[in-house]
Amino acid sequence: MSACRVLATYRLQLNIDFGFRRAHDITAYLHDLGITHCYSSSILAAMPGSMHGYDVIDPSRLNSDLGTDKEFKEWCCSMHDRGMGLILDIVPNHMGIAKALNRWWYDVLENGPSSRYAGVFDIDWHPLKRELHNKVLLPILSDHYGVVLENQEIAVAYEEDRFVVRCGDHRLPLAPKSWSTVLSHRLESLLGHDPSQSPMDDGLTELHSILTAIRHLPDREAYTADEREEREREKEVIRKRIAALMASDQRIAASVQNNIRLFNGTTGLPRSFDLLDELLNQQAYRLASWKVASEEINYRRFFDINELAAIRVEECSVFEATHDVAFKLLREGLVAGVRIDHVDGLYDPGGYLQQLQSRARRELNGDSSAERPLFIVVEKILGQDEPLPESWPIEGTTGYAFLNTVNGLFVDHTRERTFSDLYRRITGRSQSYADMVYEAKQLIMRASMASEINVLGHQLNLLSERDRRSRDFTLNSLTNAIREIIACFPVYRTYVTVGAEPVSERDKAFIHRAVAQAKRRNPTIGREVFDFIRGLLLKEHRQEVGNSDEYERFVMKFQQTTSPVTAKGIEDTVFYRYNRLLSLNEVGGEPQQFGITPEVFHRRMVDRQARWPKALSATATHDTKRGEDARARLNVLSEIPDEWKARVTRWAKLNAKHRAKQESEEIPDANDEYLLYQTLLGAWPLEDLRAEERDAFCARIQQYMEKAIHEAKVHTSWVNPNREYDDGMRRFLQAILDGSRTNKFLDDFLPFKERIAGAGLFNSLAQTIIKVTAPGTPDFYQGSELWDWNLVDPDNRRPVDYALRHKLVQELREVLARPDRFDAVQDLLRHPADGRIKLYLILAGLHCRRMHADVFEHGRYVPMEAEGPEAGHILAFGRLHGTRMIIVAVPRLVAIRSTETMGSIWDDTWVLMPQEWGASRLQDMLTGRSIVPDRKGAHYMVRASEVFAACPAGLLVGDS
Repeated sequence: MSACRVLATYRLQLNIDFGFRRAHDITAYLHDLGITHCYSSSILAAMPGSMHGYDVIDPSRLNSDLGTDKEFKEWCCSMHDRGMGLILDIVPNHMGIAKALNRWWYDVLENGPSSRYAGVFDIDWHPLKRELHNKVLLPILSDHYGVVLENQEIAVAYEEDRFVVRCGDHRLPLAPKSWSTVLSHRLESLLGHDPSQSPMDDGLTELHSILTAIRHLPDREAYTADEREEREREKEVIRKRIAALMASDQRIAASVQNNIRLFNGTTGLPRSFDLLDELLNQQAYRLASWKVASEEINYRRFFDINELAAIRVEECSVFEATHDVAFKLLREGLVAGVRIDHVDGLYDPGGYLQQLQSRARRELNGDSSAERPLFIVVEKILGQDEPLPESWPIEGTTGYAFLNTVNGLFVDHTRERTFSDLYRRITGRSQSYADMVYEAKQLIMRASMASEINVLGHQLNLLSERDRRSRDFTLNSLTNAIREIIACFPVYRTYVTVGAEPVSERDKAFIHRAVAQAKRRNPTIGREVFDFIRGLLLKEHRQEVGNSDEYERFVMKFQQTTSPVTAKGIEDTVFYRYNRLLSLNEVGGEPQQFGITPEVFHRRMVDRQARWPKALSATATHDTKRGEDARARLNVLSEIPDEWKARVTRWAKLNAKHRAKQESEEIPDANDEYLLYQTLLGAWPLEDLRAEERDAFCARIQQYMEKAIHEAKVHTSWVNPNREYDDGMRRFLQAILDGSRTNKFLDDFLPFKERIAGAGLFNSLAQTIIKVTAPGTPDFYQGSELWDWNLVDPDNRRPVDYALRHKLVQELREVLARPDRFDAVQDLLRHPADGRIKLYLILAGLHCRRMHADVFEHGRYVPMEAEGPEAGHILAFGRLHGTRMIIVAVPRLVAIRSTETMGSIWDDTWVLMPQEWGASRLQDMLTGRSIVPDRKGAHYMVRASEVFAACPAGLLVGDS
């Protein structure tokens, strides 16, 4: 199969309920819509029943939950037959290890450092806690180890021809050396009282032989490849011999089962569990309460999720083993590109991407002249004004920066002070966003990621001992300084590499900024301690501490730590605390940035076209905090802060009687209540809800608010739930959403929602047409072709009605085929509840992209101005390639205007065309009409009332 042009991408959330066959079935719909490439969560074997696919347990095969290999190939072929392709989602940072279903992880638990897969996972076999030497901490217990053990919740068993430890729904291996502990217990009972006088039968002879073989089984940390294979063969031979003996000799089998009963102890007799305790101490893992993980875990995780263990993809053998299927699919022409998940978790992201392209070059055609033979986009969160490293051989990111740039256009930046004042007065909160981020990152480092910080502190302490100028720095001061620098880090991570390569100016600036801020916040920590750490990160102390593995390990581990701390601190904490305007609390966003001007937007788009013209342009993903249209509707509030304040104040008074009390605090507090009102406003559907729909909506809000208050970690959390606060929030929600009685709150809320929704639709349609036409590759999240009022996951992963969408697309394709479709488009806008108007803009926009692919891929981005009384409420730009030009214009910040009379307000406002563009007749791609520009002075221009006559978006095509 040949590669095809990536013009528009579509994200499918494949899972056990929507696999390869269902994906195959909707290929025709996606093609008709104008999509050229699909991608999904990982298609490799994941945890059974996985709803997201990022918990891969076997990278050597496809996920059987999604279907057969044959069904996968049929899906790929159906796309290829339509000129489409598949972009493969790769998860190179981690694997799923829950319940030890990952055979690589299982082998590590069985064999410890001697496992053939020990080098796959990022495990510290010599951690600070000596009791964990050559062991993996498994924080899977519901309570303290001793309590769980003596409650008989841990038990040894012999099943499926192997010794295992059952612990809840986990099934763990026993180390081969410890098999003899169970087999030889009470051995004298089999031999009689005087073993020397008791002749041994064949079964006993075989048992003794097995015990001898176990005793001679090699048991050390390091092996050559041949030695490891030989040990593995010997181990499997012993396992089979035990199984055969258990099957053939009932007396020995009964003795072993009786031993197992003894090992498993008797409830109420604590000493009866000593045998099992001793057996568990012989294992390559240490069972512990889940609460221990934050301080003692000794394997790197994805963020703070114990069930996702990080892997060392920087090792060539690990890279090859985890990417074998990907390259096989690439060789067979079944995939056209890759999306890299969580690239910031990797040891050396840039090096990994170079390795990926190099391997792809060999697989595809061996053409070493092709700099980027493989289409690659990376999931990367960029900080404010942070550039993506241009040395990375990729097409760009998955689009969070674009999402937030477009979103900012529809937030009125001139009302920031007023909006901030109302937030302070309503909630009583005056803490700055920067202080809140600093505080949240500190919380994460002292709670869920304390172990990672402690390890960094000890690594740093060892380095400081190597130089007489730093040897007096205490472990405590060094650890505190690391914590402070990370809390002040302005971006997710830097990309300093090992070796002699100098630190980039980009990374130098971020490191200097973080250290300077940490010094200002912490005058009690010696400045020389901060300077020492800064010097290490900038590679300035190599001579003093030596070019050691420890030095490189510290620098690289530091970088791998800043990213999860930032993500957990901001996305999963602050975004549920800082509720000034929820539409700004988005992945990759900067909530303190209250909107942007068209000039800033144009500047960013010019840069995007120059640097990353094929990067994805997303407005919703599987990870966004709310649906794209919910966000667009909430933006309207930024234009009417005084009315919004009056409404919220009124609702708070109406609902005061439903609040509970916990000591001196109300449930919910003012900040959580304010978050709730915004959530309701953004997520409430356009259409009237029937009783069962109202119940389903209320259940979704309950689910969201439960997640929000727990992620905020203020009154309650997942680790330490406050049942009283949780129950109080549930009762409050039930009361204020109760439609079975007179409800003054809803009587006031719903009419206000209707008004905001009208202006919100204009924002939604505007951002839709911008996404389709601005520099980049428009990217669509499943189902968002119609109105997207989703909340954060799992709400945004509900089933999508593709039969309805395909039916609507077929009808709208007929509309698009009409020469004059002005009246039809107006009719779509008059009936917005069904979402057809949004779907039509996507359909028409992607049709335009296909017809003029060169313009969108290679054409210049040209900022355009407006003139007239409403000029400040129009964003316009052009795309120019050769003589072909495309003009895009949309309204913005129109909440204070009546949407019913929207057409008339544009009569005296014009969109100015660049001087070099002539009076060419323009075709309106949305309505089919022709528009002839007027001349005014040195410019040709188009009257805004003509552009927006049928729809609040303009897409015009002509020749310059």
